[in-house]
Amino acid sequence: MSEGDKPIIWRSPAGAVISCTEKIKVLGENLEEIRQCCQDALDDAVLMGCDDRQFRSVLVELIARLENRYPPQD
Repeated sequence: MSEGDKPIIWRSPAGAVISCTEKIKVLGENLEEIRQCCQDALDDAVLMGCDDRQFRSVLVELIARLENRYPPQD
């Protein structure tokens, strides 16, 4: 997260707030890694002559196709 970004309030599927500090820390670190990886890939695509808008669209599609590999917790 960059300066000025509002912190994310993480929630369970039932809507309960995730309050565990360690879980919140891991989620934040994961998002920062993903952001950096996506930024590096975008930079590479642009340097190779690709349209940045198309690349962003491909990333959105990729994220939309991610699957939850864990069964719902009842």
